[in-house]
Amino acid sequence: MKADRPLIGFGEVRHTRLRPRHHAFVYPTCFLMLPMRSLPEAAEALAINRRGALSFYDTDHGDGRTPAQGGALAWLDGLLQAEGIGDATGQVWLHCYPRMWGHTFKPVSFWYCHRTDGSLRAIVVEVNNTFGERHCYLLDTPRYGVEMQANKVFHVSPFCAVRGDYRFRFLRTHSAGQERTLVRIDHGDEDGPLLQTSVSGVLEPATPRTLRRALWSYPAMTLAIVARIHWHALRLWLKRVGFHRKPAPPAAPLSR
Repeated sequence: MKADRPLIGFGEVRHTRLRPRHHAFVYPTCFLMLPMRSLPEAAEALAINRRGALSFYDTDHGDGRTPAQGGALAWLDGLLQAEGIGDATGQVWLHCYPRMWGHTFKPVSFWYCHRTDGSLRAIVVEVNNTFGERHCYLLDTPRYGVEMQANKVFHVSPFCAVRGDYRFRFLRTHSAGQERTLVRIDHGDEDGPLLQTSVSGVLEPATPRTLRRALWSYPAMTLAIVARIHWHALRLWLKRVGFHRKPAPPAAPLSR
C-alpha cells in the first residue's frame, strides 16, 4: 500500500469579534497536513527534525519528546490510551504551522486520529498561548460537518475571560479535483456568541515546488503571526475592550 504523503495547504485565516466592539480580520496563510504514522518514510521534500527553510520538528508539539523518545506521535498515542481510546491506531493527520527559517509559533494545531478502517475516532486540539503555556481539548467520536462543544478552560487572549465554551466544526472534502479543509471555532459565553474563527485551504502535495511557493508567498509567516497577535491586541485596547489578567493554567493538561 502506498504511504500517505505530506500535504501543504494554501488558504486563509478569518477572525471576527462580535462584542463589545466589532473587530475582524482575514489573512492569507499556509499550513502543513502531515500523515504522522507514515511521515518518516513519506517526507522527501520537507525537512523533518532538521534545519530547513521550511521544516517540522516533533519537539514543537505535545510534551516536547524528541524523535529518539518516539516524538510527538508517541505523546499523542499515550494521551489517547490514558483517556481510554485504544482504537485510534490508523493514520493520524496533523494540521499545523511549519517552522519557517527556524522560527515557530503554533497558536493551534489539530490532530485527526483515525481507526484502521479510516473512520475518524478522535480530534485533539492543541492550543498554545503567547505565555509559553499549552492545553489540549479532546473531542471524542467526532464527525466531519457535525458541531462539537468543549468548555473553555485555558487562557488565550487577555481580551477574553476564561469562561463559556468553544464550538468546533471540521470539514475535509474532495471536489472538482481539489482537496479542501476547513476548521471553524466559535467561542461564546452566557451572553451569547463572542468570537468566530476559521482556517481553510486547498491541500496540495508537499513538493519542492509547493514548498518554494509557500516560502515565496509567506516568507516571514511565523514571525508575522506573533506580530499580528500583538497588533490586534493594541487595536482592541484602543477600542477599550475589557482586559483580563492571565489566570493560572488549568491543573490538567487536557480536557474532554
